[in-house]
Amino acid sequence: MRTRLGVIGLGAMGTRVLTVAANHIDFEVRRASDLSAAAIDRLAPAHPGILFSTNGMELAEAADLDAVYIATPPASHERFTLAALSSGKAVFCEKPLAVDLAEGRRMRDAAERGGLATAVNFALSDQGSVTEVERALSAGEVGSVRGVDIRLHFPRWPRAFQADARWLDEREQGGFVREVLSHFVYLTDRVLGPLRPVHASLDHAPGASEVAARGLLRAGEVPVHVSGRAGAAGGELYEWVLWGTRRSYLLRDWSELFVSEGEDWRPVELADSSGSQAKRLSLFAAAIRGERGPGLADFAAALRVQEVIEAFHQP
Repeated sequence: MRTRLGVIGLGAMGTRVLTVAANHIDFEVRRASDLSAAAIDRLAPAHPGILFSTNGMELAEAADLDAVYIATPPASHERFTLAALSSGKAVFCEKPLAVDLAEGRRMRDAAERGGLATAVNFALSDQGSVTEVERALSAGEVGSVRGVDIRLHFPRWPRAFQADARWLDEREQGGFVREVLSHFVYLTDRVLGPLRPVHASLDHAPGASEVAARGLLRAGEVPVHVSGRAGAAGGELYEWVLWGTRRSYLLRDWSELFVSEGEDWRPVELADSSGSQAKRLSLFAAAIRGERGPGLADFAAALRVQEVIEAFHQP
């Protein structure tokens, strides 16, 4: 029996997930909502079987749904999540979990009380490259972990595909630290354990989101260095490096994995290197059925990520 799904928020991510879910064997998309009538007009003709509206709260509480996917700006995640959980629905939420830490904690607590499936859509959660790094760590092939480096660069922020989401360039909810660094904090937490901020700071453009981020975090005693920049000439850069005494790994551009045992980086051949919205929806469907396994972040993991990310935004 397919899960009856509603989608709240029809920006870049909401549109992508709605399109994938509409053709997914585990889901029947029944409802979708967005405050923008133009967004609805853009999508409705291609999905005549879906009921579209501008009322996200009505969708969150609708009795004909089993689950909701929330792709609104993060300041609204809590109210939609709590409404959905209180009406008996599973929740798949975009990251970050929230911006306000109290809201994130209430979301985690509500999920734990309700016992319903909850998940947060981290793009690295189903990557074959991540599974390979986990395997190498477990097998002792890395040796002692000496550190992690996270390096990000964006010549343009927001990125082109997010240009219509103006909130992404506002300090209140946006910026690349919340939008992108979250994924790599999640990855580091997943493979090394919870992170503790030692030092974290941002530089901002006037009236806009950050243009530079720097930080030192620790996973136990392992140092994690963060360096990010936006609005400067150069290509986009997404790099995560795990430094080990026997073997080091470089993850580049989300799915490309390289290894070094003291020589130049060489590519790692993976049977299944890429993640996808379809795969993460399948993992969410399995969690709804009570078959939750590794590879999908729950609200507790997402809250740990949020606590690290918001440390960058403290004055």
